[in-house]
Amino acid sequence: MGKIYRHRTAKSDELLGYVDDETGEVFDSRLKKEVAIGRVELESGKVYFTRYGLDEYLGNVNLENGKVYRHRTGPDKYVGRVEEEGKLYRHKRLNTDDYEGRVEEMNSLVEGGAALLLFLLDDEG
Repeated sequence: MGKIYRHRTAKSDELLGYVDDETGEVFDSRLKKEVAIGRVELESGKVYFTRYGLDEYLGNVNLENGKVYRHRTGPDKYVGRVEEEGKLYRHKRLNTDDYEGRVEEMNSLVEGGAALLLFLLDDEG
């Protein structure tokens, strides 16, 4: 199970949720009752947001280099990257990716992509 954390300066990192290794479901742990908010396809690197039983394609992770792309109208946009050890970086400026958090016990780069796309990007990303 990949546990998703947001990096917080001067405080301990915040646990946001986790990815179930077997089903690919992504759960939000911040609520009193854990809620499935998305899913990943481990083989293809695709990430989906789930609401009211419907899946919305959010983007994908290049499983060779860890680059994360958000789906919008037009070509998918590079929004960050995932490193093999689980560190998550958000693309903010030209040639600059800022550290945003980590996924502990990560088994696939797509788990990190789900963390970026479902938890760590705001509407600008």
